[in-house]
Amino acid sequence: SADADVLNMPDWVKTIFLDVGLGMIIFTCQLGQLTTQVNASHCMIDFINNYFALFTLYTAMAIEFSGIMHSSYLIQNILSLASGKPIQTKEEPKKGLTFVFFWGRVLMSLAILGFSLAVIVSALFQGKTMMAVKYPNVPNGASIFLFFFLCSIVGMLEGMQIAFFAVAKLPANERGTSFFGKKTCELLSKGNGQNLPGFMIGRQLTVVASFFIVASITSMNIQPGSGGNIFGVSDGAQAFLNLGFHAAVVTTIIASITWQLAASAFPIAFLNNPVTYILLVFALFLEWTGLCAGSWV
Repeated sequence: SADADVLNMPDWVKTIFLDVGLGMIIFTCQLGQLTTQVNASHCMIDFINNYFALFTLYTAMAIEFSGIMHSSYLIQNILSLASGKPIQTKEEPKKGLTFVFFWGRVLMSLAILGFSLAVIVSALFQGKTMMAVKYPNVPNGASIFLFFFLCSIVGMLEGMQIAFFAVAKLPANERGTSFFGKKTCELLSKGNGQNLPGFMIGRQLTVVASFFIVASITSMNIQPGSGGNIFGVSDGAQAFLNLGFHAAVVTTIIASITWQLAASAFPIAFLNNPVTYILLVFALFLEWTGLCAGSWV
């Protein structure tokens, strides 16, 4: 409740760490992501030498096999044609039933993605999300803008890490072909090699914070049976939508996979983008503040 006491902290501290969510953001970022990533990068075999890692792999493969995210393959093919780079694969060309099964799942994924996006936009326009509850003074149009803006920021950060590692294999004189591209490469190479991992820490903090806000924007605030179900769906369907899986599909494809594929196809274009340089500076600033300095331990 609003008058709950937490460790006798002053109200402004509770507002920042609990209401805004900074405490959960830092906790999730450090213990849930950065620490495990650092350990895995140094102890790769040990990290996967357990049954939980095997279970995680099988779970991920099952989700991929379901076809829910298969629209990403369509995006991959389009970007491959646009860049002129063939897709590197050891699979045999798809023929017969394999071809039909694959592209059938792509069409299914496109339908799921389209419906999920329509649900989010419709709910935001009607003020039926938790955004309208937590921040009633924010106009519905501003919530829609904020949703796509944060998805773009997360997408840029997802693509940047792909682009940075891709251009690391290129000669120094080929890594940046514009003013901002060269500035980005110069900044990455500074700091005795610590700027790249520093960027990864600041990037992760920004991504986690953005997803916490996106979760507030996309979470449905509709009670099944109240008569206000989105698109007039049944109460059971509305209860399922309230779980938020539709938002997970949209953010995974639109705010993550698509940008990663674009960065792998056009890494130099990502480097030359002035937004890339701005986000790199911002990520390094967040790392400099020490909010996630515990990750270095």
